[in-house]
Amino acid sequence: MHDILAFLQNRNSAPRLTEPAPRPEELQEIFRAALRVPDHTWLRPWRFITIAGERREALGEVLEAGLLRRNPSADAAALGKARSAPLRAPLVVVVVARLTEHPKVPPVEQRLSAGCAAHAILLAAEACGYAGIWRTGDGAFDRTVMDALGLETNEEIVGFVYLGTRDGAAKTLPHLDTADFVSSW
Repeated sequence: MHDILAFLQNRNSAPRLTEPAPRPEELQEIFRAALRVPDHTWLRPWRFITIAGERREALGEVLEAGLLRRNPSADAAALGKARSAPLRAPLVVVVVARLTEHPKVPPVEQRLSAGCAAHAILLAAEACGYAGIWRTGDGAFDRTVMDALGLETNEEIVGFVYLGTRDGAAKTLPHLDTADFVSSW
């Protein structure tokens, strides 16, 4: 049990990722872990879109077009950053919250479940020997980006989870004292 706790306490995001990304069979195991997150009444309020290879360039074009629509005066550097963002990792997983009207499960709980799925993807990828980082940015909240990715009107992007192999050493994590975050009532 202590190995699992140490793993959970030491996982951290990897902003620099390179090949290889998880293989298809590993990715299936990673998604199996994501499917086990808390899910009140089994709504399954999430789904995942994988983007790899040249499709990452297409996603970059979508993000660039979204930026240009939101900010017609965006400079070349900002447009280039948007266009190249998906190329920061060999695999991008778009985590989608699928919201359903339900008398007992408000949208916020469904979004939280999808967020737990994104975190489970990061944990499972790390357990498979890979690394990742969860990113959003304005493009994640842009309806035209969502439409380009084929999301329905009741769906939203929770985040772009970048996966691959850590490029460089893991960053040192600061010590956090639980007393600063935990209280009794």
